[in-house]
Amino acid sequence: MPDYLFVDQPDTLSKNLTGHAQLGVDTEFMREKTYFAQLCLIQISTRDSIYCVDPLTDSSPTSFWKQLLSSSWVLHSARQDIEVVYQTAGSMPAEIFDTQIAAGLLGMSTQIGYAGLVKELFDVEIPKSHTRADWTRRPLSDAVLEYAAEDVEHLLPGADILAERLDKKDRLDWARQDSALLLDPALYVVSADQAIDRLKGARNFRGQKRAAAVRLTAWREEEAIRRNRPRQWILRDSPLLDIAYKLPTSVRALSEIDGVPPKLVSRAGQDIVDAIAKSADDANSYKPPGPPDEAQKALLKTMQSQVAACAGDLQIQAETVASKRELSAVITSGSRESRVFTGWRRDLIGEQLLQLL
Repeated sequence: MPDYLFVDQPDTLSKNLTGHAQLGVDTEFMREKTYFAQLCLIQISTRDSIYCVDPLTDSSPTSFWKQLLSSSWVLHSARQDIEVVYQTAGSMPAEIFDTQIAAGLLGMSTQIGYAGLVKELFDVEIPKSHTRADWTRRPLSDAVLEYAAEDVEHLLPGADILAERLDKKDRLDWARQDSALLLDPALYVVSADQAIDRLKGARNFRGQKRAAAVRLTAWREEEAIRRNRPRQWILRDSPLLDIAYKLPTSVRALSEIDGVPPKLVSRAGQDIVDAIAKSADDANSYKPPGPPDEAQKALLKTMQSQVAACAGDLQIQAETVASKRELSAVITSGSRESRVFTGWRRDLIGEQLLQLL
């Protein structure tokens, strides 16, 4: 088990974090009862120490965040960690190196977990005995803290090994470029207007039903954000779809739809009915995304074939170069903003794909 220091006053740690070229960082958070993830623990490793830092403190850890965010971080599968830090501290680290991204560029699985990577690099087994721990509970047990500390114990030495291997293949800068993409604030901006994209059952709705579904999902998203509660706690998908399909014109008609909570009807019933009424005005404004046509399907196959050939030459997985979802989005949107057309990918495959488009 790794040695670690539990820190319940984060600002006292600031001096310990200075002078390090890199810090290993991981987070533990909970989002079962909230819309935004609640940061519950920050694990930090230096070359000789591990700290488990409690952010659930009455004090405002200003100097801690300032020092931590000015450092270069090593993380594994960093996106969710960056998101919860960004939502908590309002800022992001100066630089990151994602070991999952680095592993993918060496031919490992694009979704390799931290435990799998540690096994691959060090032949060390990391038990996953506390994956469902309640991180909001205080005090945290020694066993839970030891489990948390293990998640940063091998980050820095692992990054060293990956960086050395990448450098030999002239791919170290690729890993840095792809890691830096995760520091784009746009990835973490919540847009209520895009909430309809998560409602799979509305894919075949047309006319006012589609417009109502768009308005209702946007309303639910805004409510969830305002109340900081999971969107399904506001209104589950199934009754939301029923409301959009049946288009009730009164609060009473709304209350008769199965699955619509009486408390919601009492609190926001009129708002929902008003949203449905307004959807009649823009019934022709919202159209669900249509299936790809035959030409688009053929183009996707051609692009996938070229990506697979490129990945084969590099001896990495095709998804590391460009996923099917990325290619489909490029075809349907016509956008040239995809990462496929920038950075190291542009010369290797991006120009070829642009010619196909």
